[in-house]
Amino acid sequence: MKKDEKVLQKKYKKAYLELSNGITLEGSAIGADATVSGEMVFNTGMLGYSETMTDPSYLGQILVFSFCLIGNYGIPAPKGGDFFMTKGHESSSIKTQGIIVSDIYDVCHHHDGGISLEQWMIENNVPGIAGIDTRYLVQMIRENGNLFGRIVPEGAKKEKLNRFEFLNNFSDGEYVDPSKYNLMPSVSTKEIQKFGTGAKKVAVIDCGSKLTISRMLVERGCKVLLVPWDTDFSKIDADGWIISNGPGDPQNTGDLVERVRKDVIGSGKPVFGICLGNQILALASGAKTKRLARGHISHNQPVFSLPDRNAYMTSQNHRYAVDKKSIQEGWELWFENANDGSVEGLRHKTKPYMSVQFYPENDTSWIMDKFVNLIKK
Repeated sequence: MKKDEKVLQKKYKKAYLELSNGITLEGSAIGADATVSGEMVFNTGMLGYSETMTDPSYLGQILVFSFCLIGNYGIPAPKGGDFFMTKGHESSSIKTQGIIVSDIYDVCHHHDGGISLEQWMIENNVPGIAGIDTRYLVQMIRENGNLFGRIVPEGAKKEKLNRFEFLNNFSDGEYVDPSKYNLMPSVSTKEIQKFGTGAKKVAVIDCGSKLTISRMLVERGCKVLLVPWDTDFSKIDADGWIISNGPGDPQNTGDLVERVRKDVIGSGKPVFGICLGNQILALASGAKTKRLARGHISHNQPVFSLPDRNAYMTSQNHRYAVDKKSIQEGWELWFENANDGSVEGLRHKTKPYMSVQFYPENDTSWIMDKFVNLIKK
């Protein structure tokens, strides 16, 4: 028997997924030996598990991978001391509370010199469960809408594992809903960071920004100022603004909306909102947001651009959306979801303000080009 085959045959202890609808599912414990609680969400992607797990938008969530096998190509090693880490990392650590998989491949190492998925989870103190019928679980999440869970490994430590500022120790009977908290202090940079040497400066308001946003700007010849969410924006000298992606309820972000209205929109400079940033910009314009029954959390969400009705496949992770009926005078619908017609992007009719409810790094990278061109003009 080969060494790797022996590793794959190792015995995992039991773990339980306790759901807020009263159902408990049993599987095998993987990753850290600890108990966590969070909102249940799922992702349908076959690839990109390291990018997804390090995306700050998943903060406070237990992530279910619907694809049958996760971990087969390992985790790329991050570049030590370099903010622009190896592609495959959207932040410096795992942001999900835990993961649920049907099967995990735990011996593969990445071609960039990385490690296995489970070893990475252990190093980041993140638990998970394997051996659960994830497609059944995905259907349950869709049917229940707002579903919460707890990962409880058999014989795990009594203390609950809370890796982020927004969580206190939760009681045994409690299910943590991250949307009840202001999550900005847990995901935003603590001090201004600077990247690139371009002539045009873009201030990225860090609401839980993916590294890809800063990387795309630097690649387009911009200097990036990554600023904390609670910065006094009136003191920032920038040629344009990006309000980044991030987790949670856009209405539970302290005074961020008001400061964006006063100092970012009020600056008259080009503004681009991404994901949570789309919702923040909409609220600052006077529109309203609402919680979706199911949300959009997948790599293949179809959107239409208006008025030309071009179709794009997008990557998304959001539970909240802009209320279409509340869009203010002077603004117009730019993108809408092809499945449910929800708002996927806004733009101002006369001013250089725009936003999207999806990540613009793949099929829609032209939107970032459009924003940078606005700044250069």
